[in-house]
Amino acid sequence: MKRALMTLSLYLLSSAAYSNELDQLINSSSAIVSQIDKGIKMAGAGYGYANQGGALSNGQLAGTAHISTEQLNAYNSALSNMSGYEAYGSVQALLETQAATELQLMDSAIETFTEVVVDMIAVVEVAEIAAEAATPEDEAEVQAYIVENETALVITQEEVETYNQSLDDIEEHGNNASAYLGVAANTEAVAFLQEGAEENNSNADFATLSYDSNEQWVAVNYQGTNNSNAVFVNGQDNFSMNFYLTEAEILAAGAESNLYLTGPTALGYRCFMYNEECDP
Repeated sequence: MKRALMTLSLYLLSSAAYSNELDQLINSSSAIVSQIDKGIKMAGAGYGYANQGGALSNGQLAGTAHISTEQLNAYNSALSNMSGYEAYGSVQALLETQAATELQLMDSAIETFTEVVVDMIAVVEVAEIAAEAATPEDEAEVQAYIVENETALVITQEEVETYNQSLDDIEEHGNNASAYLGVAANTEAVAFLQEGAEENNSNADFATLSYDSNEQWVAVNYQGTNNSNAVFVNGQDNFSMNFYLTEAEILAAGAESNLYLTGPTALGYRCFMYNEECDP
């Protein structure tokens, strides 16, 4: 059986996670402070005991307070990395990271969708042979085929529910990703949302990002506050972002997609399943 295998190429976007630079500085500086603290204790004890006499270490204690080359390099590297540190986080990174997550969720939904379509694919053959029946003899052949293969041709309620839910998921996650990437590409909109993080003394990397199809905006809710900023994606504000397409535009784009062009309704049942009767 021929089965079209679809691979969705995710547009994976690189973005640094919040506080990597600060975490590295905290960890590396604390490690050295710990060694210095131990060294001061050892030096103080050594001075006191040496003047009293009769108190010895095992001769290896000083080494446990040494600062290693690895600790030194980690600290100096962390200092250098702080030059690019963003204390208020990055709305740009938030948008791109969340978009990548939504694309992965959409990819999973498309895999579920393609699997259930293959499970229900016999309906395409039924539709084709029924439409081609031009004489009573043809109609009798259709009837005989259905009677013989009825069990395999039946579509279950579970399959329909899986199909419907996967389409809902594809639309939801696809819209989320598209909204986030569209806003991320608008420098002025990103700057506006970034200013919100700074004005609220909050870190954008920990903010909650959402696309609301009813309000037709992308909103950022800043952590630790009840405040949020939003930008419209319907062209309503000053950022000139109108992302909405008509149904006809979306379906026309879908008709040109590899998923559709290699699918059963475009190729026909026998071409899709058996690589037979394919148009040149």
